[in-house]
Amino acid sequence: MNYIRNILNSRFKRNGNFFMEITKILGFRPKQIKFYETAFTHRSMNIKDSIGNVINYERLEFLGDAMLSAVIASHLFLEVPSGDEGYLTKMRSKIVSREHLNELGKELNLIKLVESKIPTGQFGDNIHGNLFEALVGAIFLDKGYKYCEKFIYSCVITPYVDIETLEGKVISYKSLLIEWCQKEKKTFGYNVYEDTGNDEVRHFSVKLSIDGKVVAKARATSKKKAEEKASKRAFFVFQNRMSRLI
Repeated sequence: MNYIRNILNSRFKRNGNFFMEITKILGFRPKQIKFYETAFTHRSMNIKDSIGNVINYERLEFLGDAMLSAVIASHLFLEVPSGDEGYLTKMRSKIVSREHLNELGKELNLIKLVESKIPTGQFGDNIHGNLFEALVGAIFLDKGYKYCEKFIYSCVITPYVDIETLEGKVISYKSLLIEWCQKEKKTFGYNVYEDTGNDEVRHFSVKLSIDGKVVAKARATSKKKAEEKASKRAFFVFQNRMSRLI
């Protein structure tokens, strides 16, 4: 009876498909579909509850981030007994990097469930990771820690967490380059400027200098992306000396 009621409730908001789609993604039946509806409600909907609290996925995103960190930290703690605090923190950061969470959200095609007044094509890549975190938060509220842990293991840890592979993975080439420059007492600088090319989308170019010499150039649709791309190119120039920091 509760199962039927949940389906009917979901039809009221999502034309009958939402409950079925969520069940397929989770591998179990939700008890309270409202948590999952919130997990896929964008702030552009401007929805509030009866006492004026805003309803969208952002608070669940915060909760999901914490749950991911806790479950993955526990796994690494047990899996790598020789790892110190710094090592475990770095490894966890690689697993829950924004890039990886975005990939997970894309793989599950979560964006197809989002309710928004903004066309999904106008969202940046981070929407995928945000929805994944919100979904994890919804699972925790609906079914508790054990179900949340099981979902994280099935979607994240079991298919993607290989210790040896992760040890060689770079999260941010810019952070790695800055750390290396500081350790080696080298001066560095990013000269970023707006590119006046013929592209429809605005681009930025960057020149990365180390000890006064330009070592890499890059171009991208944001300053941050351009700096990261230039840092990656610089990494391959100094790879033999920088690899020990990974």
